[in-house]
Order: sequence, then structure tokens, then C-alpha cells
Amino acid sequence: MSAIYIAGIALCSVFAQWLAWVFKVPAILFLLLVGLLLGPISGQLSPDDLLGDLLFPIVSLSVAVILFEGALTLHFRELKGIGKIVRNLCSIGMLATFIIIALSGYFILNLDWRVAGVLGAVLVVTGPTVIAPMLNAMRPTQDIDRVLRWEGIVIDPIGALFAVLVFEAVSFVGKGEVLSHTLIALFTTLGVGLSVGIVSGWLTSLLIRREWLPYELHKFGILALVLFSFSLSNFLSHESGLLAVTVFGIWLANQDDLEIDSVLEFKEDLSMILISSLFILLAARLQISDLMLLDINIFIFLAIVLFIARPICIAISTFNSDLPFKSRLLLSWIAPRGIVAAAVGSVFALSMHESGIADANKIVPLIFTVIIVTVVLQSLTATPLAKLLGVRQPSPNTLLIIGANHVARAIACGLKDQNIEVHLSDPAWENCKMARMDGLPCYYGNPQSEHAERYLPLTKLKSVIALSPNRHHNALGVQYFSHLLNEQSVFSLRSSTNHAKANKDSATFLSRQILFGEQGNYARLSSLIAKGGKVSATRLSEEFTWDQYLEVNKEAIPLFIISERSKEDDPLMIRPFIMDMKKAPEEGEKIVAMQPPKMTILKEPSINKETNEQASIES
Repeated sequence: MSAIYIAGIALCSVFAQWLAWVFKVPAILFLLLVGLLLGPISGQLSPDDLLGDLLFPIVSLSVAVILFEGALTLHFRELKGIGKIVRNLCSIGMLATFIIIALSGYFILNLDWRVAGVLGAVLVVTGPTVIAPMLNAMRPTQDIDRVLRWEGIVIDPIGALFAVLVFEAVSFVGKGEVLSHTLIALFTTLGVGLSVGIVSGWLTSLLIRREWLPYELHKFGILALVLFSFSLSNFLSHESGLLAVTVFGIWLANQDDLEIDSVLEFKEDLSMILISSLFILLAARLQISDLMLLDINIFIFLAIVLFIARPICIAISTFNSDLPFKSRLLLSWIAPRGIVAAAVGSVFALSMHESGIADANKIVPLIFTVIIVTVVLQSLTATPLAKLLGVRQPSPNTLLIIGANHVARAIACGLKDQNIEVHLSDPAWENCKMARMDGLPCYYGNPQSEHAERYLPLTKLKSVIALSPNRHHNALGVQYFSHLLNEQSVFSLRSSTNHAKANKDSATFLSRQILFGEQGNYARLSSLIAKGGKVSATRLSEEFTWDQYLEVNKEAIPLFIISERSKEDDPLMIRPFIMDMKKAPEEGEKIVAMQPPKMTILKEPSINKETNEQASIES
């Protein structure tokens, strides 16, 4: 019977993630709803009965993996370059939020001071998994988008680490006869956590650098080391494991010569599985009786979290900065809490409840209440508020090119010369390096990954074209962005005429392999570039019509049509040539095409040969 329940949780997790994908909202909303329906509402799922004594270890180990994955994204070099505001948000702003929420919990909700302190520490964390979908729908100006995205990335591991330290501090208070005993116990825990984390990071780096651990075992090996480090640290000093795995992740993230991209990708996938299952389990553990413990003062507490704690945090963090006032207003409203707050808070609540601390059973209901209110309320109001304040980005005008190969680079350079904003993406580092040498912005990785949500300008994307010679990469990109934007804004290039006849791909991918007409496939474009072909633009006029263009440029492959518009925020409109185009180019529009090599270029090798022969005769 237990196997059916576990399989059912996995199925419900996928269903909740699918609903979030369909409605383009944070998945946390549907995961919470599913957990509440299965647990306190219907009574069909009782995590304590299902897992018994294994519940606490499973939750703890899952949180350890989630925090480790978050720590892998924290690079010190990026922390230095993200600006004063984000650094303030993750330092003095975080402390201000902690103090206000902790005091509110103590005085408004009458919580035990230790519970209030832990609650305040846990609720300083937002998170990129909640922020990213909200920003993609809201499309705020670049300064707001940058601040919120980087705050979510950086405060995830830092805030969790801070929560661990606060928990350790309040757990040891009163256990010693004097203050010195408490401080010794606290520093012992900090020392063990830091030591285990650093040693684990150093050992893992050594194993990878010396190639003592084969590549195919990197993912599994590091996962095993994370779980062992967490357990060992907790064994040596109670509740120091979360600190250990956070330090472990930060250590690996800041080793420049360490190749851990595959590990990060694996941990992202594993984190999604753990987050989905964990959220359902934690929500199902909520009891109606626990929710009834929250009296009317919860509304005052929520008002303080929303309208006092966050605005004060922003005011302190943006003091003496050049950020516009309207941007500060929107930042003061956006601070949804996510999975890290729920998971870390649940671990602390279980530990404090076992220690017999009063009000420990109120931590989880309070955290989930804050999560539900902040995510729902801010998701519904963020876009209208951004419109009202006039802090939304102009109409999206960036073209994303999937692939940074020589064909994609040639086309991107041609579009850049016509003042079209382009952004490339490629999982091959050599291609990305060549693109950046050409002055083209390029994302290194798969554009449909969770990591890409943090680094690609998704809010500025108007259309996507897939130009990779790898049909698998093109298919994944088309599927992903057809949903994110809309199917009519996503196009793909065929690898070759033979590949175009394949019928094993999805219907969406097959329907979008229409770029550049019948002759426009990757093999043909690559061949033209290899022979010296160039991308150039020609404006049509009354004297030089589209029919005349086709007559003169019989061997050219038309790529795009660029039209000038009167809109100040988006003066240029670009549309690709596709099969069965219904509207032909008109007077005043530019034709961007791949032109075959000129005859003079073809004759250059023979001229050089004659010159070399003459030079050898003279010598």
C-alpha cells in the first residue's frame, strides 16, 4: 500500500508542475494545493503514517540537496559585480527583515522568543524558482528585473545559512549554566559545519582534478558526498549539516578550473523532484487543528510582513542609490517566499518540537500562510502595479538564436549590423567563445534549463529561431519557447533536406521547421558560408521591387524582412522568410539574405597563385 502512495505522490507532483507550466505561474501554488487536498482537506495522505521514523531523515536529506544546489549558483565573482543594492538586500536588508518579522512574531503573535527568532530568519529567503515566472509575466524594467533575479539567486544560500546560524544560536541558549557554555556550543557547531563543508569541497575538487573519480560517476559521487557530509556533520554536532552542505556547494562553485556543469544540471533535475515531492508531503502534514491555532492576529502579522518589513528592507538597501522612486515602490511589493523557507522551516520545526519548545507547532502553518499569501497576492498584482507605475519594459524586441555555430554567428552579425538585438545560446563552449569574440551576447548552456531562466533576457524576447545543426537541440528549444512565447513566434531551420522528411519529431517541431523557404536548410547555408558567402541587406524601392530583387539575386537565400515603424520603443519589426509566405516584401522594407560569394572572390585564389609563382621566379 505504501508503494501506491509514493507512486501517487510522484504522479501528483508531475501533474502540479504541468498545471504550473500551462498557466505560467510558480509551481509552488499547485504543489501547495495538491498537498492540502491530499492531507488536511481529504485526509487521504498522512506523511507521518506513510514514512514513520523515516520522515525526518528524508526531509532533512532533501533540504540538504536543495541547499547544495542553490549554493552551487553562488559565485563570488558574480557577487562582486551585482551592485550595491543587491549586496545590501542580502546583508543589512536581510537583517532588517529578520528583526522586524521576529519582533512581530514575538509581540503580535505571542510566540516563544526562540520560535519567533527562527521564524524571522526563515522568512528572509525568497528564491529564483518563485521569482522567475513572476518576472517573465511582469516584464519590469531592467534595473528591477536585475535586482529581483539576483536577490533570489544570492539570498537563497545566504539566507538559508543565516537561518541555520540563528537556529543554532537559539537552540543552545539556556542549555549551559553560563553564557560561555552556550557560546562554546554555538562555535563548536559552526566550526564543525564549516570544517566538514570545506573538507568535502576540497576532497571533491581533488577527486575531479586528479580524475580519480570517472566522469560518469561525478553526479552520483557528488550526491553521495553531499548526503554523507550532511549526516557526518550532524553526527559530530547537532544540526550543523545544513551549514556543511551550503559551504560545500559554495566551495565547488568558486573553483574556476572545475567542470561541474553536468553536476549542476543533474542537481537541478533532482531538486525539482525533491521540491515537488517535499512540498506535497509538507503541505499534507498540516492539520486543521494547527491552522486553527492561528488567530486573527495573523492578519496583522501578514500586513507587517507585506507593508512594513519589505518596504523598510528596500528603503535601507537602496538608500543613496540612483534607483528611481517608482522602481523602489515596485521592489517594496515583490518578495514572494518559496520552497527554501518551507523546507528549512519544516526541518527546524520538527527539531524544536522534539526538544519540547513551546509554539514549535506554529512554525509550519505560519510559513505556509506567508508563502500562500505572498505568492498569490503578488502574482496577481505585480503586472498591474508595474503598468500603473510605468516601470514595464518596452515591447520585447530581442531575437534569441538557438545555436552559436558559424551559420548562426553569420546571421546574427548580419542582423546586428541592421540594429536588431540578438542573443545566442549554445551548449558548446567553443561556439560561445567565438560568438563573444564577434561581439555577440551568448548564453553558455541549454536555453530551456532552469539556469537559463536566471541569465537569459527572457522578458525581452520577441521571437526565437533554432539554427543548431543538432535537431534534438532545436526540437527542445521549439517545444519550450512555443509555450513560453507562442507558437507563431518560434521557428526552426531544417538540418538538411533529408532530415526534413523525418517524421519522428513532435507535431510542434515539424510544423515550425519552416525557416528560410524550401532551399533554406543548415547544410546549404553552411556550404555558402564556407565558400565565402555573406549576409547582407537590400532595401526595396519603387525602382527596385521584390520581383526585380529575385531576378537579380537568383542564388541568394532570403532570411528576414525588416520594416521600419513609428513606435519609439520598437522602431524595427523583423519577420523571417518562411515556407508559404502569404505577404510578400513591400517597398521600403529591407531584405536580409545570405548572398553567394562574388565572382571576384572566387578568382582570388588564382590571382594569389600567379603572384606567388611570379615571386618565386624573381627570387
